[in-house]
Amino acid sequence: MTTTEKPASTGEARRSTAWWRRPWVFPLGLLVTVFLVYSLPPYLGLDPAESRIPAPAGVGWYYPVLVTHIGFATIAMVTCSLQIWPWLRRKHPVVHRRTGRVYVFAGAIPASIAGFAIAVAAPFGPVGAVSNVLLATLWFGCTVQGYRMARARRFGDHRRWMIRSFVLCMSIISNRIWGVLWAIVFAPQLDTTFGGSELAMGQAIAGVTTWTGWVIPFLIAQWWLERGRRRTPAAA
Repeated sequence: MTTTEKPASTGEARRSTAWWRRPWVFPLGLLVTVFLVYSLPPYLGLDPAESRIPAPAGVGWYYPVLVTHIGFATIAMVTCSLQIWPWLRRKHPVVHRRTGRVYVFAGAIPASIAGFAIAVAAPFGPVGAVSNVLLATLWFGCTVQGYRMARARRFGDHRRWMIRSFVLCMSIISNRIWGVLWAIVFAPQLDTTFGGSELAMGQAIAGVTTWTGWVIPFLIAQWWLERGRRRTPAAA
């Protein structure tokens, strides 16, 4: 690379990371804030009766592990939002690295482990349980692999793995959207498909929602990553 190319490349990088060229930054922060403001209050008092997810009968450890999962997942959502903010990553790389470590060790890893445990015992049927177990496993794996790539200074691979981790982390939000959609779709079938059983319909909604909530965003992210890789093979 010549000395005349470097300033142009630097200027191009700066223009490409200008805040106004990243219109998703503010909406993402707002969406995460609204979601947490709505979702956290029932668990702040540590009262099982306020939980939106009923604990399975005879599983005394379920609620404490659920609260643990929610606490670490909250840290993960906040720090992950900061991690993909281009301005912070470019202007304050030290903050980016430190919040990244918080995301990995005080957010995604403990949240995914706790999520795995509650997925096994969740009262939403086997279909939803399999989906959530797989989600927790992939979230853990993608996060650890992303951290390993950063330690190895393979930043292109680090970025790709952390994008996957980000999508899995934020799938809880898309999960809520899909839940509303499937409730609308299945509600008219209560007396036919489900024989009047609200429990059966609820488990069907939960099962389909858990799969579509993370699989579809994950596939879209993977398509986007592969598309970008084919178009700019040197970026890695």
